[in-house]
Amino acid sequence: MSRPIVPGPTYAEMRNPLLLPAALRAEANAAREDERNPLNLYNINWKNTGNDVERIVLPKELTGVQANIVVLSGRTFPSGSMKVGPAYATLAENEAMHHLRPGDRTVIGPSTGNFGIGTAYVSMLKGYEAIVVMPDNMSEERYDRIQKYNGSLDLTPGTESDVILTLERTHSEYVSKPEKYVTLAQFELMPNYRFHRHVTGKAVVDAVSGIGNGRVAAFASAPGSAGTLAAGDYVKSLYPDAKVVALEPRECSTLYDGGQGQHRIEGIGDKMVTLIHNVFNSDLLMLIHDEDTVRGMEVMQAGTAVLVDRLGVPSEIACQLFGRFGPSCVCNVVGAIKTAKYLGLGPDDNVVTIATDSYDRYPSVSQALYARNGGKPSDDQLEMWAKSVFLGASLGEIVDLNAPGQHERLQQMKADVWTRFGYSEAYIRQMADQEFWDAEYAKIKEIDPLIAEVRGAI
Repeated sequence: MSRPIVPGPTYAEMRNPLLLPAALRAEANAAREDERNPLNLYNINWKNTGNDVERIVLPKELTGVQANIVVLSGRTFPSGSMKVGPAYATLAENEAMHHLRPGDRTVIGPSTGNFGIGTAYVSMLKGYEAIVVMPDNMSEERYDRIQKYNGSLDLTPGTESDVILTLERTHSEYVSKPEKYVTLAQFELMPNYRFHRHVTGKAVVDAVSGIGNGRVAAFASAPGSAGTLAAGDYVKSLYPDAKVVALEPRECSTLYDGGQGQHRIEGIGDKMVTLIHNVFNSDLLMLIHDEDTVRGMEVMQAGTAVLVDRLGVPSEIACQLFGRFGPSCVCNVVGAIKTAKYLGLGPDDNVVTIATDSYDRYPSVSQALYARNGGKPSDDQLEMWAKSVFLGASLGEIVDLNAPGQHERLQQMKADVWTRFGYSEAYIRQMADQEFWDAEYAKIKEIDPLIAEVRGAI
């Protein structure tokens, strides 16, 4: 039996929380004390339901580059990751446009972790049952968080690099039964694109206010679903010369050269070009070694004193790094450093990237690192890792996607995957034109009034 929906914000309100009534913002902030309070839906934004973006400017003693490396932090989103944003947006669009109500159908979230956590969390707040489809070899903390939010697990074989099996399960078991399930298909549905272009893109631009020249020279992010890369479309609408940089695990270099290996960077490197990846707007592709991301995470988590005493990082900044970064976050940081080096950027230039979540999902990853390393790293090892991972970020394994044929190559890879799941080649060909993406983005103007109307009718 259907039940009334639990309301939440519009795209505009997630982009600019100050559009919310002051009393509602105050109630939402107070609700942070109880993460099961549905008012936390109004905390789905980059600005802590205020006006300032949650960000950190990395110290040059760590990055080794003159450009400013600015990192948006997704850790203060409800559920602890910004992936809750596209999960909410997809469900809210279904409620506003397709009249979905709690009790109608079970919510399905294909994921390798953070999106699944977000799906379970939003479903719990809104009163839906949720099933998260994900590989069976991710960090234990991810499974625990999903179950904490009342989500069920449907596990497929493998790791991050086997997400295609998750996709196949999703389509065969759930997408094929729309009368029973509503699938928040992050790899293929446009609310993910719309959220990141509108909400994350504006946060990226706002994050550099007062830093360097106040402009974005480059935006770097590793694609899992590739939703986050949509922020680059918004950046380019303001700064056409800005570069959008996609990052991949060296061990699973699918976009780079068709590589299909296993890797340890949870949340990225999914062995495919996702449907919502606007490949013609990506300028550079870089490979990042997965072990570097885990070592870099450990440096930030266990090496505060080393960073201060041996690298000269200011103490207050070194302390701010603690607890903020998981492996995919470090991957993005290393990619941002490589981008600054590759483009020869100077002290006025800003490279922006994303820390999707924080360390709380990865203690088991640290334990696995200790096992490979023969124990916890010494201060000498942490110093060596800091210098090799961050200061020593290399300029190797970089592809200029604006070179002849590169975008077309990725577009064909997209078609090869998604025609298997029922999308026509004609539809996928439309994605080679920026007008397709602009039209999808423009739908926010139609969707937001419907979300507000549903909220007002309760």
